[in-house]
Amino acid sequence: MNKKVVICIFAIFICLVTALTINPKQKVEETSSVEGTVLEVSKSYVKISGDGNIIYTFMIDAAETLEVGDNVRIKYDGELDKSKENQSAKILSYTTYELDNEMPSSWDDNGMFSEFYEMAYTRLKTMSTDEKIGQIFLVRVPEENKISDLEKYKFGGYLLFERDFKDKTKDEVIKMIDEFQNASKIPLLIATDEEGGKVSRISSNTNLVDTPFKSPSELYKEGGMELIKQDTINKTETLEDLGINVNLAPVVDVATDPDSYMYERTIKEDTEITSEYAKTVIDASKSSKVSYTLKHFPGYGDNADTHEGSSTDNRTYSALFETDIPPFRAGIKAGAEAVLVSHNTVPALDKDNPASLSVTTHNVLRNDLSFTGIIITDDLEMKAVNEEGVIVKAIKAGNDLLIVTDYESAISEVKNNLENGNLNETLIDKMAFRVLAWKYYKGLMYDIEK
Repeated sequence: MNKKVVICIFAIFICLVTALTINPKQKVEETSSVEGTVLEVSKSYVKISGDGNIIYTFMIDAAETLEVGDNVRIKYDGELDKSKENQSAKILSYTTYELDNEMPSSWDDNGMFSEFYEMAYTRLKTMSTDEKIGQIFLVRVPEENKISDLEKYKFGGYLLFERDFKDKTKDEVIKMIDEFQNASKIPLLIATDEEGGKVSRISSNTNLVDTPFKSPSELYKEGGMELIKQDTINKTETLEDLGINVNLAPVVDVATDPDSYMYERTIKEDTEITSEYAKTVIDASKSSKVSYTLKHFPGYGDNADTHEGSSTDNRTYSALFETDIPPFRAGIKAGAEAVLVSHNTVPALDKDNPASLSVTTHNVLRNDLSFTGIIITDDLEMKAVNEEGVIVKAIKAGNDLLIVTDYESAISEVKNNLENGNLNETLIDKMAFRVLAWKYYKGLMYDIEK
């Protein structure tokens, strides 16, 4: 046989053997890219808010040449783990770029509000910095200067508590809310916590509701999911008639200890039934003008009251995903537009930060649960997060809407950090844009200037 033919046959044989012995599970690394807005920089890393609102932290030399708010494209080798904040993918290079008049591609997550993104972006470009900052805050209605401060600070919404309804008639509540809306250039989110049972902001006033709304556990025991469905419809009609468009409910936490803080506010059932409860409430509310909010992600469990101090949930990662996450997943699949994040510290996700201030926790919500709606913090005045710089931390964690009581300090913190370069207006733009898109989706927005 010709020597060259023998060599060729041998070479083919070697190639076949090599191909057959390669681990079929081995991943081939390819050069890829991701783009986003820079949230934070140091000498060794850059943190960006990328596609689908996932936040990545890349270890990279000379990252100090980037600035907060830069729009950046990063080329890398390997694969990104979207459930984690820190990445092992190798950084090859990065470039910054200027935005034109088109919406940044990294803002388009093809989410539930995406039909309204162009309208939201067009509106955003007409707004002042003060207007954009105001949109990211859901503010507890102050006891004084309700209208003048609303006009001054241009809040995204007002959150009403029991004191705001106390002794008022239906007409008086409607008039109050109309006055709020008329004072705002951009239509407001008007929110309350009408959970039923222990937390009943509206139905504690018999001028508004003959009988207070019952807790989910009472309803379930009396009539199962069918009664919960009817109760949600009745509750929604009451809220809608008053001019309220956001309900910070249902509580879809799974609590098992009757003595625990959250137990009385839950349906007091297992994960499967709680998941069905979440789906039932969202399904029943979706045809209305009132948005419901799943809370308190990633699941409150039997933990202590975060109004009074810090609380640590030491359950394992697998326990959380088996017990607490499914009700949120069920509600999200049913079309929930908003999720409220707790102030519990959950070391299985992030040992250093409360959930509301944790990048990793928000990435789980965005990526593992594919949530494209609005992420809302619990009240940032609660003692579990009573620390300096909490507003900036909440912004950088990936929240869209921040609940505050001391709005003057909160807005001042944002402005100070914009001035010193720790925040860039592009970050505020993205949050305001998402709130605007939600308002368009809800039918609140219009393009006629007041």
